[in-house]
Amino acid sequence: MIEIGSLKIGNDFSPKIIAEIGINHNGSLEEAKKLAEKAASAGADIIKSQFHIAEEEMSKAAKSVIPPHTQESIYEIIDSCSLNIDEEFEYKEFIEDLGVEYLCTPFSTKAAHLLGEMQVNSFKIGSGECNNFAVLDAAAKYKKPMIISTGMNTLESCAKTYEHVKKQIGENIIMLHTTNLYPTPFHLVRLGGLEELKQISGEYVGLSDHTTSNLASFGAIALGAVIIERHFTDSKDREGPDIINSMTPKELKELKESSMLMHQMRGGSKLNQIPEEDAIRDFAFATVVATKNIKEGELITKENTWPKRPGIGEISAKDHDLIIGKKVNKKISKDSHLSFKDIILNTN
Repeated sequence: MIEIGSLKIGNDFSPKIIAEIGINHNGSLEEAKKLAEKAASAGADIIKSQFHIAEEEMSKAAKSVIPPHTQESIYEIIDSCSLNIDEEFEYKEFIEDLGVEYLCTPFSTKAAHLLGEMQVNSFKIGSGECNNFAVLDAAAKYKKPMIISTGMNTLESCAKTYEHVKKQIGENIIMLHTTNLYPTPFHLVRLGGLEELKQISGEYVGLSDHTTSNLASFGAIALGAVIIERHFTDSKDREGPDIINSMTPKELKELKESSMLMHQMRGGSKLNQIPEEDAIRDFAFATVVATKNIKEGELITKENTWPKRPGIGEISAKDHDLIIGKKVNKKISKDSHLSFKDIILNTN
């Protein structure tokens, strides 16, 4: 398992749910706290923030780059929606006082070092920094588990990132599949990416879900996701570029409760029968029954025997053909279940 604070993460434990507040607070610490309280009440295991220092992570050219799901430049959005350093530290303490694990994404080496100095229990690396070794190295310096989103990156790139980080912090790495479209259309969710990421990080995979419902998250959990991340808002009426793909408290509660049930359902094997089905198996399966009175020494045929329920006899339906043409060594009454001791198996 991987431990993040008091949380135990891996296939043996129910999936952990990250409520991504991100920039949905629009730069207000008070609003951020309100959102955190509601996320905690709805069952979030982890509440995530984003630590932006605009001038550290972007050049002036970003002021002319307008993301497809917004009306403003990425620089303007980040600059206006960010908490400052002191506010971020206060936010961390506030979340931890709620009894929830704090997580934050640094978007620059400076932000990573500041989070390290705040003694965070883990780092979240965004998709854009998945192949940014400067940020990865800054976070890895603090030897904490790392959750890495892999959207926009190829499997080859993801594998290189994993090996690079592994050399510094070991296997305490969780790789999250994601699609960086806000919202993500269903046909581009590509849950098969989870199975591909398992080839890199083993059981430690998850989904950063940017769709507009919990459906993709449930599918990911069924496939073995150990962490699910979704953006969070208290109301769809809030303004912001991530609101459209954010879950509400009601959706978060449903995700948390259903993820625990889904964890119980996934895995397992059909290699062997389970004893819990024995009572059903007895009446649902068929065993071979005499359909007529059979005289001692008479040959068994499909005219005088047939598989019938309940399956309380010795000779199962699948073995019926094995006894056809054999003789019985005693009189068999109609409707009696046959057993192998009633049959002369060696007729030579």
